[in-house]
Amino acid sequence: MKKKSPPATEFDDLAVNEFDGYQLRIDDGLVERPGEYSLAELRDMPQQEQITTHFCIQGWSGVAKWTGVPTRHILDLVRPTPDARYAVFYSLADGADGGVYYDCHKMENMRHELTILALDMNDEPLSVLHGAPLCLRCENELGFKMVKWITAIEFVHDFADLGSGQGGYNEDHEFYGYKMPI
Repeated sequence: MKKKSPPATEFDDLAVNEFDGYQLRIDDGLVERPGEYSLAELRDMPQQEQITTHFCIQGWSGVAKWTGVPTRHILDLVRPTPDARYAVFYSLADGADGGVYYDCHKMENMRHELTILALDMNDEPLSVLHGAPLCLRCENELGFKMVKWITAIEFVHDFADLGSGQGGYNEDHEFYGYKMPI
């Protein structure tokens, strides 16, 4: 069975080299200290382990152990300005209808004790299927809010000018509202 991956040349180039050269970019938006972080740098940051249940809007669920950088630590590093109300996660993947896949999260989610940028699943580096090299685990949200293949994070005051202004790729193209909690 062929593993599903984003249809992007940038992703293919990174995956062939086991994500050597990958950089998480936090260089746009409302932050005091923009930065770029390699996988090695992300792995050197404080790590959090959690065993959680993934709830999919399609009706299935699954349990896994996730390990990664608490987003609280990322906030401490880049220091979003007081005007920042949302974190926008951009994927290396294209959305099903074309265009960059992204999703917005309230700053409260970024401070939530179970929100991490996952590097590992079940004590192994993330597979492509599960979002390698980096995916968001925001355990107080449904699965479609957990962006895979993260390439960048931007902190914004409002998301009205992103995509169709609904707060995420799925919200722009599906029938999910931004306020679709578990």
